[in-house]
Amino acid sequence: MSFFRWLLGKTRPSKRSQMPADAPVQVYPSLNKNFKYVEEMFFHAGDLKKRSFQFNEREGMLIYLETVADAKKIQREILRPVLETRTGNLEAVISSPGIRTVKDLSQVVEELARGCTVLFMQGEHRAVIVETSVLYKRGMSEPDNESVVRGSHQGFIENLSVNLYQIRRSIPDPHLTVRYFKIGTKTKTRIAMVYMRDLANPEMVQEVEKRLRSIRADTIISPGFLTEYMEDTPFSPFPQTLYTERPDRTVSNIMEGRVAILSEGDPTAVIVPVTLFAFYQSTDDYHSRWIIGSFVRIIRLVSFMIAFQLPAVYIGVVSFHPEVLPVNQIFTVKGSLQRVPFPSILEALFMELTIELIREAGIRLPSRVGQTIGIVGGLVIGDAVVRAGLVSYPMIIVVAVTAISSFLVPSNEMSITIRILRFPLMVLAATFGFIGINLGMMWVLMHLCQLESFGTPYFAPVMPMRIKDLKDTFIRVPIWKLNERPHDPHPQQMQQEQYSRGWKSRGRRKK
Repeated sequence: MSFFRWLLGKTRPSKRSQMPADAPVQVYPSLNKNFKYVEEMFFHAGDLKKRSFQFNEREGMLIYLETVADAKKIQREILRPVLETRTGNLEAVISSPGIRTVKDLSQVVEELARGCTVLFMQGEHRAVIVETSVLYKRGMSEPDNESVVRGSHQGFIENLSVNLYQIRRSIPDPHLTVRYFKIGTKTKTRIAMVYMRDLANPEMVQEVEKRLRSIRADTIISPGFLTEYMEDTPFSPFPQTLYTERPDRTVSNIMEGRVAILSEGDPTAVIVPVTLFAFYQSTDDYHSRWIIGSFVRIIRLVSFMIAFQLPAVYIGVVSFHPEVLPVNQIFTVKGSLQRVPFPSILEALFMELTIELIREAGIRLPSRVGQTIGIVGGLVIGDAVVRAGLVSYPMIIVVAVTAISSFLVPSNEMSITIRILRFPLMVLAATFGFIGINLGMMWVLMHLCQLESFGTPYFAPVMPMRIKDLKDTFIRVPIWKLNERPHDPHPQQMQQEQYSRGWKSRGRRKK
């Protein structure tokens, strides 16, 4: 990691980034000059349209890009009122609520690219901007990556306004704050930062805002771009922000004092700060009874250890420590390994890479074909490699259990992290046996203890230890016991309700 930091630290900023920003150009009183400037800025684009009109006995001009502007909205909210009235205040005549005036032609170009319509009047040093962006919305269906058995089946879509509507509908509170940013010198992507003003830590909110404002890039397409600019330790394999496409999960994190970051054109919300255990919590945990939710969560955490360590443990056992197996099992395993001419590490690497290939093929192919490829490919390849004497039967079982365990992780980012870290741990096991596994786990544990997400300890509430927060970590206690918010985002209000089961408390007092 130090080598990569040194290498990237040697990178010099380009001359383009050191150039000063273009000076603002005021709107000309001449319509032709204004249109010529806009036309040159768009390099005489074919979808740039203009139309002349008369208003207050003066000539006016309307300009828009037909590919991103709504022609029906332009006709209904601008042209029809202007042509029917022809006199008065131009801003009062236009029926659109999204209307404002600017005096800078560079802002005019930016608004045109967003789908707005611009009106110039002869002899005036200003332009009227009207919001006329065309919207193509898809239905709010359940996300495929985060499907649940019970609970809401709505998900975010690619429209930022619709996503913010879903959050505001769930939290009809005036303390819910939305702040907008435009990031990307070329794309000018619209970013929204959402938090509860009376819950979120002001220092943490300022830190998130500072990191957003400090981003300097031509292109910002999705929240994945943002996280790489914002995360504390970019060279860590562990994700330090939580991605979700579910409004209910976003709302629950906001109500815990966290910050959600949403982007125009992407159905994903980024939650900060987060801890390691947030990636193993699912919405289903809270829609089921606490015993069932706790049981399933324990299974997920156990699957983390299985997916991470099982191949390495198997390699260490058959290569260095066969004495840990029962006597009868030793002969069974050794008999299976005698037919394989390769060491166990090559077996494991071959099968793990094969599983990764099948997994990626299933993702890239159409859904119906992808499922067939996954099932048929796994069965055919597994049977063929054993018959060919390339892999032993125990290795097939180990790889299959490992793959299934990795599927239990609710977060795709954490699942990929486990799959990556599995390989160096296998190499350590093949080199040093159980000692190598212990060294690898010690490195992972030390790394998790020193890792932070926006100033929050990543391994909280285990390190630093906070007993009260363990109520919703390894298990989930009943909802009425969760009367305090988690401590890791440092919310302004820790207590939620003093008596969550007030009816029972009052009944006992009467007795």
